Amino acid sequence: MIDGVELRELTAHGDARGFFVETWRKEWFPDGFTPVQGNRANRGANSVTGLHYHLHQADWWYFVQGRARFVLYDLREGSATKGELLSRDVDASGGEHVGIYVPPGVAHGFSAITDITLTYLVDQYYNTADENGLAWDDPALGIDWGVTDAIVTQRDSTNPRLADLPPIHPSR
Repeated sequence: MIDGVELRELTAHGDARGFFVETWRKEWFPDGFTPVQGNRANRGANSVTGLHYHLHQADWWYFVQGRARFVLYDLREGSATKGELLSRDVDASGGEHVGIYVPPGVAHGFSAITDITLTYLVDQYYNTADENGLAWDDPALGIDWGVTDAIVTQRDSTNPRLADLPPIHPSR
């Protein structure tokens, strides 16, 4: 596990109408995570998003629909888990409900194994100066994204490799 990352198995309560699930509660974050913006991302099968990282922003992810693989990599200087990789599949359409907290300085990305919907909360407003990237296909990371013929944006296809990043010192 990566230091500061929170994986929370969420409980769905269902009946004949469907189900209800709490996707975020302030009390889960006693050290403080106060979202200021909510986002939704729909991605088609075989899409890869990331790897991205922020120096100031934390994220809380919840996959709403489809099957995805999320990938986290600790870039933080001085972290007890610097260099650790965490990868896990989430099958939201199969009834799996997981919340994922990503602290600043942890690179994060996901692949859409099927068409997916992801919602996420962030504790900072969008700031291009805090949008950083790491090559999704860097051989030094050896990430298996679980897709073939990955669909990647121009931005993500030109992110630097791990060896070319400066030391990462997030603000918290």
